[in-house]
Amino acid sequence: MTATTAIAPASGSVAEDRRPGFGSLMLSEWTKIRSVRSTVWSLAILVVLTLVFTALFMEMGIANWDKTDAAQRAEMRLDPTGTILGSGILLSQLAVCVLGVMAIATEYSTGMIRASLLAVPRRVPVLAAKGTVFALLVLAVGELTAFGSFFIGAPILHGKAPVAIGDPGVLRAVVGCGLYLALLGLFALAVGAIIRHTAASITVVIGFVLVITPMAGLLPGSVGDRIHAWLPTQAGFMITQQHSRAGDLLGPWQGLGVLALWTAVLLAVAAVQLRRRDA
Repeated sequence: MTATTAIAPASGSVAEDRRPGFGSLMLSEWTKIRSVRSTVWSLAILVVLTLVFTALFMEMGIANWDKTDAAQRAEMRLDPTGTILGSGILLSQLAVCVLGVMAIATEYSTGMIRASLLAVPRRVPVLAAKGTVFALLVLAVGELTAFGSFFIGAPILHGKAPVAIGDPGVLRAVVGCGLYLALLGLFALAVGAIIRHTAASITVVIGFVLVITPMAGLLPGSVGDRIHAWLPTQAGFMITQQHSRAGDLLGPWQGLGVLALWTAVLLAVAAVQLRRRDA
């Protein structure tokens, strides 16, 4: 008769020893994103439509140049890069906001988030991996869109407002456009992680971009100017300007820093909520 001896597990369970690392989490999130065809096609259509709209708006601007107000013509000559990037960025930022919300809110609506959290009991790394992968993807798409828009718009504007990539402030503005979209995508993702409802999250983010920010610009006095300048999208968009304009309260990098601060705060709230609330 042989005696069986129970072997006590070493310190730390097998589950803990096999806990997926951050690289594995990022790979998992990347697989999720690229396996959803709607996301891939949405980003591809976003690039194409932004470039098309940039060309159309620039052509319209040149065609109506003599009918345009003198102050607007002077502004276009002062900041042709901002004019080019701003012509198509509205469509880009709205699409990025929607995709940012859907990247996480749809997992709550379908219940997929529970599987991710069961595999990784420490919840914050899941949010960090999802945010990192989505931000890098939007950054790549944003830079492609920004450089494409510039190289399409610059030749069209050349006769009225010449600009080259080597001019002061141009490269920073073009690269900054991609950074702005990446941060905006993270901002939307954080809102989606906090609210956990796709339609409600999209409404909040789009309302912030299209309603609250423009309305804040109508507030009277210096207090209204400061509130408007420190709102996330208004501040972040400063990075796309080649030169500062009259009345700007923040510089390009200061504005992007304000957007980064808003995004960091929302991500921190989302992380705390993720740890304390059930999925």
